Amino acid sequence: MKDNKKIRMRNFHQAKWDEPIIFELDTPGERGITVPEVEKEIKDRVGDGLSAIPSGMLRKTLPALPEVSQMRVLKHFLRLSQACLGADFNIDVGQGTCTVKYNPKINDVIASSPKVTDIHPLQDFQTVQGALEIMYKVELFLKEISGLDRFSLQPGGGSAAILAMASIIHNYHANRGEGGRRDEIITTMFSHPSDAAAAAVKGYKIITLNSNEEGYISAEAVQDVVSERTAGLLITNPEDTGIFNPLIREFTDIVHNAGGLCGYDQANANGILGMTRALEAGFDMCFFNMHKTFASPHGCGGPALGALGVTEELIDYLPVPLVDYDGNNYCLRYDLRHTIGKVRGFQGVFPVVLRAYAWIMSLGAEGLKEVANIAVLNNNYMLEKIKKIRGANAPYAPGKHRIEQVRYSWEELYKDTGVTSEDVTRRLTDFGFHLWQSHHPFVVPQPFTIEPTEAYSKAELDEYLAGLEKVVEEAYSDPEKVKNSPYRSVVHKIDDVPLDDPKKWAITWRSYLKKKHTWDEE
Repeated sequence: MKDNKKIRMRNFHQAKWDEPIIFELDTPGERGITVPEVEKEIKDRVGDGLSAIPSGMLRKTLPALPEVSQMRVLKHFLRLSQACLGADFNIDVGQGTCTVKYNPKINDVIASSPKVTDIHPLQDFQTVQGALEIMYKVELFLKEISGLDRFSLQPGGGSAAILAMASIIHNYHANRGEGGRRDEIITTMFSHPSDAAAAAVKGYKIITLNSNEEGYISAEAVQDVVSERTAGLLITNPEDTGIFNPLIREFTDIVHNAGGLCGYDQANANGILGMTRALEAGFDMCFFNMHKTFASPHGCGGPALGALGVTEELIDYLPVPLVDYDGNNYCLRYDLRHTIGKVRGFQGVFPVVLRAYAWIMSLGAEGLKEVANIAVLNNNYMLEKIKKIRGANAPYAPGKHRIEQVRYSWEELYKDTGVTSEDVTRRLTDFGFHLWQSHHPFVVPQPFTIEPTEAYSKAELDEYLAGLEKVVEEAYSDPEKVKNSPYRSVVHKIDDVPLDDPKKWAITWRSYLKKKHTWDEE
């Protein structure tokens, strides 16, 4: 039995294959599978499968897809999988604000069933009653969790849900004849950037409030910027510092008294499930990231779903369709008088809804509350430990607890050793820990933001803390070793310059081929 008093980090070394991308493996004439020609009997009965397609819809040239055999495709993707770190491989508490947690594999099995993957959004609603029932019941759960009256599961993620909230604010004031005058949205520095960005997309001027030394926005600060031009408030609470502002009801009251609407960005909801609700905080709208708080794999940008909820007054503004139940059938409802329309083609990502349903049903109300309790316990355990590590500190709210995450700073370490937050992050990968822990822009100097969630045991948290302590020890004794890391990872130190120049970006292979000539000349 291992001595639990001595935390041992793993002897980690990641596989490195120098694997080309799939297009570079292209070998003309090579095939993964050869589809047989249509048999004569079938062709005579149903046609060749092409003739019925209008000529205008047929390609003139074949798609530029790589020609690769099955065996090489298999090796390619297995090698790439060995070059990945993630929740199923390592301790990834470093991905702050993203709520990366364990996702029960049985839920993935359920979500990958042909009963889920083979349905189509254009099917008659009578043929997808089971899927609509799941959507309807997930909405019932979210109504109880938030206190709000109706939810749309259409938005494809948190930013889409925020854009929907900004659109509702816009339509609401336009219908009241105040759209031209109410042209300002209030947000805060440590609310998610999408709260400001989505409002800007709708043409609003953004007023951003900065936290005081306690990490809070004061009610006086809100009152000072509210006016007859205020359209609404879009705010995250707890903010990305992990600090929950207890004055939030005062904020919503101030904005309501001025005639504005209040939208609650609840992407950081993992530590407040069963503890506080949007209704009691005075919000007109809120959203939850189903792919985070409610346990679908985060997926670095997808699959995602931002469940958008509103009070009774704003139901008519929601995206259509909603899912209704008449006592016998589940159906789609389109007759919303002031609807903002659609924020994506159909309903949201249904497998995410299904995973959330399974997760909520398995935990129940008390289980959801326990999720929040353990997430907060884990986070504050790490807070107390990290504050004792040389070179680290947690700005704002000194001596106070946080909720689900903390935005720390390596500023002291940087001043003492020249080692940056990015340097620490890269060195951590040499011990098998997740890469991303920093947050730009550097509003907090040399930031690193981590969110342990409820998924990790004390032993795993201690292993991660031991990794931090090891890297800091090296930073003070041999800073160049940390600066030149990683040594046991797939990719070594990356040149940041191309990342800051859009002209150097190539998002697709076709884009790369178009730009390659220019790059070669440079």
